[in-house]
Amino acid sequence: MTQNWVVPTAEDVVGRAVFNDQGLIPVIAQDASSRDVLMLAWMNKDALQLTLREGRVTYFSRSRGELWRKGDTSGHIQHATRILLDCDGDSLLMDIHQQGPACHTGSQSCFDVGNAGE
Repeated sequence: MTQNWVVPTAEDVVGRAVFNDQGLIPVIAQDASSRDVLMLAWMNKDALQLTLREGRVTYFSRSRGELWRKGDTSGHIQHATRILLDCDGDSLLMDIHQQGPACHTGSQSCFDVGNAGE
């Protein structure tokens, strides 16, 4: 059913994804151009399907227990350009175009790089 997806991915990625006991799978979001890792979040099946269908990234908020479309409140929108499933099927790597900072703290990345790479 990948003909309805606007985001490139492998055949049957939703069916092959291994969701944990809470129905979630971790997702690493990385900048599609720089390849910098921006954040780690979670998706359930609905969030993955919405992201694949719309291109706008939707996650599952564990603290609120609901779908969370990145940027709806902050304006820091993410558009997925590719989604890859790892070899065990239990995590996703998503290439994105980020508008504004990725982190809720206002940083471009949620990961502290400190002096690394300077």
